[in-house]
Amino acid sequence: MNQPVSDSFTADVASKLKTYVYRLIDPRNGETFYVGKGQGNRVFSHIRAEQNLEGDAVDNKLKRIHEIRLAGFEVAHVIHRHGMDERTAFEVEAALIDAYPGLTNIAGGTGGDYGAMHAKEIIHRYSAEPAVFRHKVLLISVNRSATERSLYDATRYAWKISKAKAKQAEVILATMQGLIVGAFIAYDWLDATPANFPGRAEGDGVPGRIGFVGEEAPDDIKKLYVGKRVPDEYRKRGSANPIKYTWGA
Repeated sequence: MNQPVSDSFTADVASKLKTYVYRLIDPRNGETFYVGKGQGNRVFSHIRAEQNLEGDAVDNKLKRIHEIRLAGFEVAHVIHRHGMDERTAFEVEAALIDAYPGLTNIAGGTGGDYGAMHAKEIIHRYSAEPAVFRHKVLLISVNRSATERSLYDATRYAWKISKAKAKQAEVILATMQGLIVGAFIAYDWLDATPANFPGRAEGDGVPGRIGFVGEEAPDDIKKLYVGKRVPDEYRKRGSANPIKYTWGA
């Protein structure tokens, strides 16, 4: 087996790094499979988590790390950029997530509204009229890679939100880089378990997250929202949360 890499920075090194963005690379094929940001020894935390696995409660990232170690290799840790403040690191992380499709990150690039777009998409987005919300709308930002399955599946599963508040939503709108691309009605919100979401959830599912069961919204509702732009007040730059509510508590 290859010699393991160092799994910690000294306090002096960590202080010089400040906030950084890192990539985890599979040495078997050179593929970047995870992008993250953090301080101190955050970059090594995934390796430690994999070493303490119990049962099936494991995400795709930890499965990949486990497979690498079983094959006799060590994950390559690359500090992509360091010496940043939190906001700059957020932007760098989001850009890298956009640049490496197929990552094991549970969440997509939270650069969302300002991520990579074709010039025609830029024109479409900024020329679209802003939506006027006439319902209690739950906005869910999805990334392009997630929609390879279906827009409905990408929108409904699986989110870390309040089930009680989610159930108040009259309409769920899927957004992609600031543009509303789909509208759905939820019948119920359920825990993200294999029993509730067969074919989506594996193992123990995604603890602490929920998803909805529903259908595409009627045409009159879609005409109100789909193809329109998310109003500026709901597109705060630097917000890492893909969920936004259009009503108060």
